[in-house]
Amino acid sequence: MKFKNFDELLKMVKGKTNRIVVPGANNDEVLEACKMGVDQRIISGGILIGPAGQVSAIAAKVGLPLNAFEIIDMSDFAEMCNKAVDLVRAGKGDFLVKGLVDTRFYMKAILRKEIAAVEEGTVLSHFVLFELSNYHKLFALTDAAIMIKPTLEEKAKITRNAVNMMRMLGVDTPKVSVVCPVEKPNPKIPSTMDAVELVNMSKDGRIKHAVIEGPYDIYITFSKKLAEEKGISGAVPGETDIALLPDLDSANPVYKALSFFGAGVKSATVLAGSNIPVILPSRTDSPMTKLHSIALACFLKDAATTVSD
Repeated sequence: MKFKNFDELLKMVKGKTNRIVVPGANNDEVLEACKMGVDQRIISGGILIGPAGQVSAIAAKVGLPLNAFEIIDMSDFAEMCNKAVDLVRAGKGDFLVKGLVDTRFYMKAILRKEIAAVEEGTVLSHFVLFELSNYHKLFALTDAAIMIKPTLEEKAKITRNAVNMMRMLGVDTPKVSVVCPVEKPNPKIPSTMDAVELVNMSKDGRIKHAVIEGPYDIYITFSKKLAEEKGISGAVPGETDIALLPDLDSANPVYKALSFFGAGVKSATVLAGSNIPVILPSRTDSPMTKLHSIALACFLKDAATTVSD
């Protein structure tokens, strides 16, 4: 990993020119994050889309100077999202920051065929990078926002997305834990059977540049000691870089529970699989999470767009 924590990340991207485009900018948290980004010198300006009166009022409340920002007056969610994506594709902004808009409108705007933001055969997935006080390195969790009930092949694509993101962040061969309720394959628990096949895909080269192990429960995923107590040895327990959750029902609550209850937890969320840099936090994520997400997008914008096979 090219940075050990989010403080290091913020220092690495400080002073760069980054223009953001925000659909649904009439949101306290996102404009507070924008102010923090301006103060940290990781945002140089951009375009704020939403009801103009509300956007201006919130900007004044949080202290965001608007001299470097353009406000586009819109109120329809779908129109705001389409306009935002079009502006980024036209080079009017460097990346998207999700404001007070539904994810479904945001995703639909990005997935329009004429935008060509997603290569054929790939999927879009949610990638959240966590920093925890009781885990020794940054790790990613996926997919906590987009794929509802992914098939085995979709899980493989989600994994490839996450592996590619981690490699852009400097982890050449990420260690992936396929997280399940139990650590033993059980035909009555389909996620465990998918885990077995994902491990096989890694071994035979269908998923490259990763060490994939599982099925592992959460304890085994993050603790080598607890894995050994269960008689499990491997390269991944206690060294996990990517935790692949079975579906939205499991991943989204884990993501939000960590964010809400975890003392000192820091995180950043972006969209994986798109050739447009896109920030995808929850509308209720803290301004600090949104700031870290902006910083991560800044880093990814400057990182190599491809990694060696």
